[in-house]
Amino acid sequence: MSDQQQPPIDPSNMSEEELRAAYEAQLEEQLRTLRVEDVVVQTIVTLVNLGGRRAGLAPGTEDEQDPEQLRLAIEGARALLVLIEPQLGPDGAAIREALSQLQMAYAQLAGGAPGGPAGGASEPGAQGGGDPAGGGPAQSSGRLWVPGQ
Repeated sequence: MSDQQQPPIDPSNMSEEELRAAYEAQLEEQLRTLRVEDVVVQTIVTLVNLGGRRAGLAPGTEDEQDPEQLRLAIEGARALLVLIEPQLGPDGAAIREALSQLQMAYAQLAGGAPGGPAGGASEPGAQGGGDPAGGGPAQSSGRLWVPGQ
């Protein structure tokens, strides 16, 4: 990385061509220093945040609940997390915790959604034969159902 930083772009004194060239040079510098790991982490954070909205967890997002979108956000974040988790250090635990909260929200949302699986028995990956006392398959097996597994 060079010690020399590009001056800020001042569009008021530039032609359209000069402005385009300056922005392209700035983008080129950003791409040169950007690491793929940074993009993957940002994508995971974006998926977790969007998943929280699709779960209706953030205040004012209750009308945005969408179990299918939530499932995709969870599975996407989990798939990407595997690629970079060793490099995250303590931040990995925070992301895993957020994903766990989304998974629990998904189980509740999918289990109670109109037209969705009732009680979780027909969720993908769920094992049959729930507890007769009212517990579902995950409770009777001692395993947590995880989307995509």
